[in-house]
Amino acid sequence: MANKHGDYVWYELLTDDAQGAAEFYADVVGLTAKESGMSEGPPYWLLSAPDGSEVAGMMELDDDMKAGGARPVWLGYIGVDDVDASAEKVKAEGGAVHIGPRDIPGVGRFAMVADPHGAPFYIMRDSSDEKSHAYSAENKKGHVGWHELGTPDVDKSLAFYAAVAGWSQGERMDMPDGPYQMFDQSGRSIGGMMDPGKSFPPVWNYYWWSDGVEAAAERTKKAGGEIMFGPHEIPGGNVIIFGMDPQKAVFCLVGPR
Repeated sequence: MANKHGDYVWYELLTDDAQGAAEFYADVVGLTAKESGMSEGPPYWLLSAPDGSEVAGMMELDDDMKAGGARPVWLGYIGVDDVDASAEKVKAEGGAVHIGPRDIPGVGRFAMVADPHGAPFYIMRDSSDEKSHAYSAENKKGHVGWHELGTPDVDKSLAFYAAVAGWSQGERMDMPDGPYQMFDQSGRSIGGMMDPGKSFPPVWNYYWWSDGVEAAAERTKKAGGEIMFGPHEIPGGNVIIFGMDPQKAVFCLVGPR
């Protein structure tokens, strides 16, 4: 794995309508979908940013997944040095392992886990020697630029991810509804944590870079999605939106107005 332990290396959309989701994210975010060609497992699509970088995958929920409580959602993959040891660390720190460590031939080893409050994510060791560029700190349309955790206990969550992913405490901002705690990876802020209130379950949200958030918000509505919050200006001059795609998966955008 070319990335460091604790880097975000991939993102994945679980949806109940792959074709509809592919059309929506092509229009709103600029992602291009193609079938992966993998012979094993359920059909899997690869999503590429406008610069050609593969940044995410997409899988359609089957009946068994839905019966188990799965719903349309975006999930992130955190790169780790040892998937098996990290899965044990997740459990030791109060989290849960939903899909135990296993291999994807030619891709790597992964596990699906959850933090102590139930927010799901993947851990993975990529077998490739190429570095992932799915996350970008600088505005690159169609790449993720920020990660945000909704949690009822910011300090407990920060301690968990520090133990599992090696993230460190970043800047802390006092907000009217509680603190906004940023976290750092390799000396750079890559996301934040906040208490969203009882109306929202603990979950990760991912902000995709956009070259025009207000126009993308209009395309979201025209394509059958919803805008739940924004456009809202954030420190530094960019604006954000919280949206929901037609299949009810939450997504976020960040970029110039």
